Amino acid sequence: MEPVNETDLEWSEYARGDAAFRRKRLSAAADAGEDLGCSLYELPPGERSWPYHYHAGNAEAMYVLAGAGFVRLDDTEHRVAAGAYVPFPARPEGAHRVVNDGDEPLRYLAVSTMREPDVIEYPDSDKVGVFAGSPPGSRERRHVHGYFRNEDAVGYWDGED
Repeated sequence: MEPVNETDLEWSEYARGDAAFRRKRLSAAADAGEDLGCSLYELPPGERSWPYHYHAGNAEAMYVLAGAGFVRLDDTEHRVAAGAYVPFPARPEGAHRVVNDGDEPLRYLAVSTMREPDVIEYPDSDKVGVFAGSPPGSRERRHVHGYFRNEDAVGYWDGED
């Protein structure tokens, strides 16, 4: 485990659906262990982060370094700018999505607990994600990992309701 400087790390770029952003995995680069995750994010003007979601097993938070935008948090929009800290608790009230509606890149640190198993709910698309074997954000192999629409749920006994 050693200190890292973000300038020494390459950006990973994501562009899927209505989300587009860049990310540097600081905790992974520092080999900081399994308990705490931290990434640097940059959202270009007009872009959004991960789809609106919350974790049942992991708390998250963001700290804005530069730029401005808003966070959709528990279905309410909150303006954020440099210096803002926003917690995302591990429950439905912690559902969130970051949006850059400004003219400059929005840069922020995202930190999270790194517990597994975890279930992530996506209220807008009515689906859930399930992770076991390693937490969300980890690059370690998982023995359970999948996304499922809530409408596809079956009962406990052989598909009974």
